[in-house]
Amino acid sequence: MRSSRVSQTLRTLVEIGRPAFVWGAPGVGKSAVVQSLAKSLDRPVIDIRAPLLDPTDLRGLPAVVDGRAVWAPPSFLPVKTDKPGILFFDELNAAPPLVQASLYQLVLDRRVGEYVLPDGWQIIAAGNRAEDRSVVFRMPAALANRFIHLEFEPHFDDWSEWAVTAGVSPVVIAFIAVRRELLAPKPGEADGIAFASPRSWHMLSDAYLALGTEAGALEVYQGCVGKGAAIEFLEHAKKSLSIEVIERIIARPDDAVLPTNAGDLWVLVKHIAQRVREPKVTAALGSLLGRLGAEWAVRLARDILRVSPALAFNPAVAAFAKRNADVLVPKRAEKSSCAEGVS
Repeated sequence: MRSSRVSQTLRTLVEIGRPAFVWGAPGVGKSAVVQSLAKSLDRPVIDIRAPLLDPTDLRGLPAVVDGRAVWAPPSFLPVKTDKPGILFFDELNAAPPLVQASLYQLVLDRRVGEYVLPDGWQIIAAGNRAEDRSVVFRMPAALANRFIHLEFEPHFDDWSEWAVTAGVSPVVIAFIAVRRELLAPKPGEADGIAFASPRSWHMLSDAYLALGTEAGALEVYQGCVGKGAAIEFLEHAKKSLSIEVIERIIARPDDAVLPTNAGDLWVLVKHIAQRVREPKVTAALGSLLGRLGAEWAVRLARDILRVSPALAFNPAVAAFAKRNADVLVPKRAEKSSCAEGVS
């Protein structure tokens, strides 16, 4: 299930009050999807790293009150006065079996001993799979049966939508656009300790923005995504559309020569989108939307509206959107389904 559908499904499960478990490889964005969902719902997230818990942590500590032993719950659990939110157990199946067993009652009955999870709080958990070379424990059947299980698979379109708003280098986005299988290779395809994932490409982007193609950069990039992917990326970056060319296009959008190959068009579109709030870039939009081919103009329009929704009122953007409403307005999402079973 691609990340956009995982997000839609989690939203539904939060609304109906059912706990969910998101399965996926390391670094694909499981935690980010939960955080993004909470932000869109205006709800806080209590992020609990399950491997750091002891089996008795959720129960709390006993205290003597009026001659009776009363359990004082841990401070990290929400109380009735807290705003409704999401209780997120990350890396749950990396916790030892006894810690996982301590969650039975909380996940199913929304309580642990005397503690009761307040109304409006929903439980989501996430974890890696055994085939991802991760340290995991087999989830007890009794706990697995308390969750609705979702398989998270990274998808370039969803990642690129996020990347353009997160400041990922246009050169990195363009490279992944033409080598999509390198966004998140299948388990077992990694060529060392470092391997490609959405998270590690974000790290490489930060490094690239600082180092570019200078000598010594390759070793850093290998430390992010592995040797093979790093070598390919660096060769791509050396041939990529230069910032000087992009600046000429922005300065003379009516007659500057536009790139024709897909890699350079990806760089141009993502670069323009990320800088669209600059007055000179905003001023160039009308000409660029008219001169780019239909496919690339639509990509640019979608990206600039993600970066700056207020540009929907820009005359040039509004006119383009009106002419291309049939492709700019997303189709109604298919009804989400919940993956069954657990690895």
